Amino acid sequence: MSLCEMLGIKLPILQSPMAGVQGPRLAAAVSGAGGLGAIPAAAYSPETLSKALMELQAQSTQPYNLNFFCHSPPQEDIGPDSAWFRQLQPEYRQWGIDPAHIPTPSGYLPFNQTLAEVLDAFRPAVVSFHFGLPAPELLARVKALGCKVLSSATTLEEAVWLEKQGVDAIIAQGAEAGGHRGMFLTDDLTTQVGTFALLPQIVAAVRVPVIAAGGIADARTVRAALALGASAVQAGTAYLLCPEADTRPLHRQALQSPSRVHTALTNVFSGRPARGIVNHAIRRWGPIHPDAPPFPLGVPYMAPLRAAAEAHGSSDYSPLWCGQNASGCREIPAAALTRELAGLAPV
Repeated sequence: MSLCEMLGIKLPILQSPMAGVQGPRLAAAVSGAGGLGAIPAAAYSPETLSKALMELQAQSTQPYNLNFFCHSPPQEDIGPDSAWFRQLQPEYRQWGIDPAHIPTPSGYLPFNQTLAEVLDAFRPAVVSFHFGLPAPELLARVKALGCKVLSSATTLEEAVWLEKQGVDAIIAQGAEAGGHRGMFLTDDLTTQVGTFALLPQIVAAVRVPVIAAGGIADARTVRAALALGASAVQAGTAYLLCPEADTRPLHRQALQSPSRVHTALTNVFSGRPARGIVNHAIRRWGPIHPDAPPFPLGVPYMAPLRAAAEAHGSSDYSPLWCGQNASGCREIPAAALTRELAGLAPV
């Protein structure tokens, strides 16, 4: 059985789940075109996730992927006496931000029993995980629902581990990919290699289907990935300018500017390495800062700076997630892009 048959899709094109820049509209458009749309469930509460899934199912009856994070939440906040807080204080003063009003850390929930109950109600065709896999009992619960399970591997070792845990397919996430690295067996960024170096090694080492992610921008890169043994590809950056995406105006401007060719892996926005367009925050504190708090505690500490700057038309503190190859990122409908990636003529 091919991967497309296993997932119930017509085209070997998966849309990357992208927290903060997309919702049900993009997922529905990709699934409706024959690919596999995705919902970034980590950005939702159980209540808002249920609402988003009802909206998605009202727009499309095709299979979709529900993606969850598997990080270990920090036990406590870093507090105003932390080294990271002191790093940000001069910028807080510059923008007139009262540190006493920094929001309480929230968001980016790891997969848990409460979120698993949402799966019971909706039974998505595909469930994928980032940062490893959930506890064995949770994984067994997902598989008992009949969901196909995918997870990201950023190294050969992670891919072999995932296969041993029983995943149905592995996403080979090359270092080119935008957004958060899915690394979970190591924090060493020197282990992160490009898609076309990682992909054939994983294909040779595992028996389950492999999905190439990172640097997938057009039909040529899709063909290249398939030639190296991928059963499908996953694309994210290419969809960021589609009208169905919720990408903010300043982010869209950056994606259409010459600066999009300069990206870096940085931990200054969330506490975990993620690839985005280099801006003031990355230059000021990064790209990797040793005092950045554990994921996801970096988010609320950067949020007031982001809000203040964006109100003045600046993306200096915004996480401008973008992969290294944004050449295929264009303002065209997601359905048309999905067909183009698959090498099909527009409808």
